[in-house]
Amino acid sequence: MSRTGEQRDRPDPVTGADDEQAYSALLEDSAEDLYEHAPCGYLSTLLDGQIAKVNTTLLDWLGYRRGDLVGRRKFSDLLTVGGRLYHETHFAPLLHMQGEISGIALELKASDGRRMPVLVTSTVKTGSDGQPLLIRTTVFDARDRRAYEEELLRARRESERERERLRQLTTALQQTLLPPALADVPGLDVAAHYRIASADEVGGDFYDLFPLADGAWGLFLGDVCGKGAAAAAVTSLARYTLRAAAVYDPDPAAVLGNLNTVLDHEYNGNDPRFCTVVFGLLVPDGEQGGFRITLASGGHPPALLMCADGSAGYLPTPGGQLIGVLPDARIATTALRLGPGDTLLLYTDGLTEAHTTATGKDRYGDEALLAFGHGLAPTTAQHTISAIRELLDTLGSGVDDDAAVLAVSVPPRPDREEQP
Repeated sequence: MSRTGEQRDRPDPVTGADDEQAYSALLEDSAEDLYEHAPCGYLSTLLDGQIAKVNTTLLDWLGYRRGDLVGRRKFSDLLTVGGRLYHETHFAPLLHMQGEISGIALELKASDGRRMPVLVTSTVKTGSDGQPLLIRTTVFDARDRRAYEEELLRARRESERERERLRQLTTALQQTLLPPALADVPGLDVAAHYRIASADEVGGDFYDLFPLADGAWGLFLGDVCGKGAAAAAVTSLARYTLRAAAVYDPDPAAVLGNLNTVLDHEYNGNDPRFCTVVFGLLVPDGEQGGFRITLASGGHPPALLMCADGSAGYLPTPGGQLIGVLPDARIATTALRLGPGDTLLLYTDGLTEAHTTATGKDRYGDEALLAFGHGLAPTTAQHTISAIRELLDTLGSGVDDDAAVLAVSVPPRPDREEQP
C-alpha cells in the first residue's frame, strides 16, 4: 500500500475515526451546508415562476419561513413593484430566449417591507430532450455595493456643488480684475474682449483705459505668467500699480519701470512672478484730429496697426524685457500718430498661440494675425473686436490660454460733398 493509503487507514488522532470515513462525512455535510448557508441566495422555480426550492441564506435575508414561499409564492412576488414590471417586460422574456441572464440589478421586498438591493443571475435547466424543466436563480447581496454607489453619487454631487461654487468665485474674481466699462474717450472708439480658456481658473490677462491729467489718457494690456489665485494677486497688483504710476509720471517707460520695481520687490524670493505688459499714453492731436501715442513694451507681443489706407503692420518694440524678472528691465518704446480711419490692436499671446489643428502642433501665429489685419483694414475698433471674437469661436478648444484684446480707433472723417 502506498504511503498515502497508509495515512488514510490511520485513525484520526483527535476523533479516533477513520480519516477516509471522516473525509466522506465532511463532503456529505458540506454539500448540503454549502447550498443552505452559502454566502448567496439560491432558489429554484418552475417555469411559471412558482418557487420550488429556496436556501436558508435567502430566507434569513428576507425574513421568511420556507413554508411561506415554497409552493405558495412566485419569484416575482418577492420583487418591488418596479422590479416586477421589469421582470415581466425584460427579465423573463430575455431568460426564455437566451436560457441565461446574469448580473441584473433588482430589489427584493422582505417580509417586513424592507427593500434589499440584489444582483440576480438565472439559468434555465433543461432535460435530456432539451426541453426546459425549471429555473435556477442565484441572488447576490448588493447592499454594500448600493451603499458604495450612493456614497459615490453623494460625493459626486458634492464635488459638482463645490465646482460650481468655485466657478462662481472664479468668475467674480475675474470680473474684479477687469474694468467694469472702458472709459469714453472723446474722438476715440474703443472696444475690448476677454476670452476665458477655463471657467475653473482665474486667468492672468488684464487691460484698462483711464484718464490722466491735461486731457491725456493711459491704456495698458498685459499677461501675468500662470493661473489661479497667485496669478490673480499679481494681476491685481499690476493693474493698480500701473494706474497709480501713470498718475505720478505718465511717461510709458517710467510707468513700466515702476511696475518692474514693485514686482521685483514683492516677488524676489523662491516664487518669482512676472508679466508682459504694453502701456500707452494717448494725447489728442489738436486740430489735426486723432491722437499721438507713445507705447512702451515689457516683453509683450507687438501692437498691430491697421491704417486708413488699407495697410497693416506690427509696431516695432524690440528688446523689451519681461516685467518683474530683473531689477532693471529694459523697456522698449515706440511712437505713432493714430489718424482718422486708423485702428490700433493690442492682444495677449493667447490669440497667436491658439492651436489651429486637433493635433495641437500648429498654432495661429503672428503671420496669420498680420494677414488677418490686412484683411480688415481699414476698420474700426468695434469691427476689429467682433472679427476677433468670431476667429476665437472658430478656433474653439484650440484656444487653451486666456486671450485679451483691446482695440482703439479714430473715426474716419465724413466725406465732404464738393462745393459748386
